[in-house]
Amino acid sequence: MATLKLDKNNLPQKIRVSVGSAAVLGLLNCKLDVPPTTVHLMTYSTTHCLANCSFCSQANKSNSNSLLLSRISWPEFQTSNVITNIKKAYLDGIVKRVCLQALNYLDVFNHLNAIVSAIKHFSAIPISVSCQPGNLENILQLANFGADRIGIPIDVATKRLFTNIKGEKVGGPYKWETQFEKLRSAVKIFGEGNVSTHLIIGLGESEKEVLAVIQRLTDLGILSALFAFTPIRGTRLETLGRPSIESYRRIQLAKYLIDDGVVSFDKLGFNNFDQLVSYGIDKSVLSKIVEFGTPFLTSGCPDCNRPFYNERPSGPLFNFPRALKEIEIVKIKQLLYLE
Repeated sequence: MATLKLDKNNLPQKIRVSVGSAAVLGLLNCKLDVPPTTVHLMTYSTTHCLANCSFCSQANKSNSNSLLLSRISWPEFQTSNVITNIKKAYLDGIVKRVCLQALNYLDVFNHLNAIVSAIKHFSAIPISVSCQPGNLENILQLANFGADRIGIPIDVATKRLFTNIKGEKVGGPYKWETQFEKLRSAVKIFGEGNVSTHLIIGLGESEKEVLAVIQRLTDLGILSALFAFTPIRGTRLETLGRPSIESYRRIQLAKYLIDDGVVSFDKLGFNNFDQLVSYGIDKSVLSKIVEFGTPFLTSGCPDCNRPFYNERPSGPLFNFPRALKEIEIVKIKQLLYLE
């Protein structure tokens, strides 16, 4: 491959890299409890995002530290150095994918296309892009420049909450059904199973509501990735509490069953508080599925373990970035009344 040459008109000189990713790429020297298997990058901007999502440290009216996204710090590096190190880390088998996350600003899709094409010019590493396309052309270009997956986050599980947290009630540019239109368009371009979205648990939705939207997404060929709400100082939702671990486990397990085609939403049972009380399959079968531990691993793109994005290494772990220990399986079975 040729030596990397920066295109100053398109390729930004700087890019943000999550601390864990920077460590596995050799850009930082720090101890990792669990190394990330995906390199997480974020577009660099000197300003906050044009959107105003109430949970996000990068929101337009957020007073949070601009280095943060969720609870993770994202220091800046020279783009050329990052791309060179990605090439080496992929060849050495240290990382298996790049996830490029985008803020909203005027030139963001020019930057995304340039970053994707530069990475693909020097490495065969698969690339996911998490972004908010403005139009169909944005989606087409990402595919043409070499992204193999696209994520278009919904984040919020109901239309009412979406409007209040991401949409017009907070001066945001997003509309509920427009997000689904973009996702459907992306499936036509990238194919079923290659399009994903994010769902943040703990924003006021019920278990029944989030599982209904997971079924809707699954039916459209869209993969949903679960996140546990993390309050960040300086955001509109900084005082909102975290979701309960019991509720999160129920949702994880039901999502796994829906995604795997074991059950559908209409087979699930809920109580008067819209909490999940039955999964529609025999308890002994359910217990065996739990023992594998797979439903509780980080969900999202292939080869993404996203260590400690929502939690501290000391726990509790909402999304496990590694295989579960026997004691962790036992505790989950107890939480789910399967022990």
